[in-house]
Amino acid sequence: MYVAQARRLTLAGAREMMRTAIGLAEAEHIAIAVAIVDAGGHAVLVERMDGGRFHTVHSSTTKAVCAASNKRPTTSKGAQAQALDTAHAIGLALAAGPERWTAMEGGYPIIVEGECIGGIGVSGGNWEFDDRAARAAVEAIGASYEIDKQ
Repeated sequence: MYVAQARRLTLAGAREMMRTAIGLAEAEHIAIAVAIVDAGGHAVLVERMDGGRFHTVHSSTTKAVCAASNKRPTTSKGAQAQALDTAHAIGLALAAGPERWTAMEGGYPIIVEGECIGGIGVSGGNWEFDDRAARAAVEAIGASYEIDKQ
């Protein structure tokens, strides 16, 4: 087969995810940035809350791109989920490009019926908050963040 059907993230879906992540941050008085990308890593929505640090825009975007590319949450593990020490984590980021790979938690793929349709990254809270907010945003649109969960 030379042509395949493909699902895609809609702007309405991205807006609902954004509302969810920002709502959690507002409730906990944490100024964050959220980036939502499509399956190719291109920005659909990027937002930084008032008081959010400017570097969090880049961090959240990198988390979203990395999660979409690897089709798994961002962690301190490598692309094949192997454990990485600090030198290898930095080396992987340099090899892939610092805007394409990160070992920081807070990035999740957006999976619908086994297909990755994008990624979300949250930055500005501690790693546990970023991770929780990104995960909740994915779940808010009925998507999964694990390929085999659907």
